[in-house]
Amino acid sequence: MDITLSHCFIQVDNHEEAYAFYHEVLGLEVRNDVKFENMRWLTVGSPEQPDVDIVLEPPCANPNASPADRQAIAELMAKGMMRGVVFATADCDATFERLRAAGAEVLQEPIDQPYGVRDCAFRDPSGNLLRFNQKKG
Repeated sequence: MDITLSHCFIQVDNHEEAYAFYHEVLGLEVRNDVKFENMRWLTVGSPEQPDVDIVLEPPCANPNASPADRQAIAELMAKGMMRGVVFATADCDATFERLRAAGAEVLQEPIDQPYGVRDCAFRDPSGNLLRFNQKKG
């Protein structure tokens, strides 16, 4: 099979905050910004990976979602229970310091993991977990 990753999705509850964090703090380029029927999909990505997009979508973008589903997702986001992404970095410590200085919520300072990476973790403004890994060795 010849397959590659094209898109991943992160739910955000405030696109302006997400734009500021992902574009201005992380330095990802904005690739698409689409408004449609009271919704907005903001697509960002690393200049180093032009074929991989991160879509910052509104919570429960599915128009068939019930009010109960929407409420459940909002509650999970508020608790920081939604998953985010893992970014690779050449220098975990420098990335950590840059994000901390920008005011990002720190979850884990850089540590060496037994599975061969040095990593740290933050939450984005919507509560999504973001990890930053540096391969050891």
